[in-house]
Parts: sequence; structure tokens; C-alpha cells
Amino acid sequence: QVQLVESGGGLVQAGGSLRLSCAASGRSNYAMGWFRQAPGKEREFVAAISRYGLATYYVDSVKGRFTISVDNTKNTMSLQMNSLKPEDTAVYYCGARGASYVGYSANADEYNYWGQGTQVTVSS
Repeated sequence: QVQLVESGGGLVQAGGSLRLSCAASGRSNYAMGWFRQAPGKEREFVAAISRYGLATYYVDSVKGRFTISVDNTKNTMSLQMNSLKPEDTAVYYCGARGASYVGYSANADEYNYWGQGTQVTVSS
């Protein structure tokens, strides 16, 4: 069983930066990803990273602004968010795929474990 705990959310002005972290307990080295859900909207994919951090994938709206990374020595995944926009406001969730998967995924249905979420609010 894997437990994921997000941290680092908060309130920031447009153009600012935040760094989200996702700490994983149990086994390490999962393919992981970040998703977000704004009020009244469905959960959407943000970024994903393959097992061991060899490949990454981003939704077009965050390319060039967000960077996903993993530190396997600390079982922690991070999302560095720069040049934030009001439309980035959402609850951000980290997810991990099952132990048998290596590649990243933008499909939330392919994730086995989820954190509780952390709120990111970007003011204009």
C-alpha cells in the first residue's frame, strides 16, 4: 500500500511561483503524476513522470511554466510552478501508478494511489 501526502499549496499573485511536493510512503520509484480540479470542473491532467524520472509529459497549458521532478532517495515528487495564472487555481492532486508500470500516463483511471490534494489559488 502506498500513501501520498501533498504539500506546498497556497495563495499567490499572478506571475508568482509555488512548489508542490508529494511524499510517498512504502515502496519507492513509481510512475507518478499531477492532476488538478477547479470548482465545477472535472479533474484534469497537469504533468506526469515515468518511473525513475526518465521521461516527462505536460498538458499544453503548462508547458514552459511547470516542471515535474522526482527525488527517489527521498521518495518525493515535486511540481515547480512558475508564471502562475488565475486559471491555474485548483486543488492539485498527486497520483502514483501501480508497481508494475514504468511509463507515465495522462489518464487518471490508470493511477492506483492518490493524495488528499492541496489548494493552489492564484489571484489576478
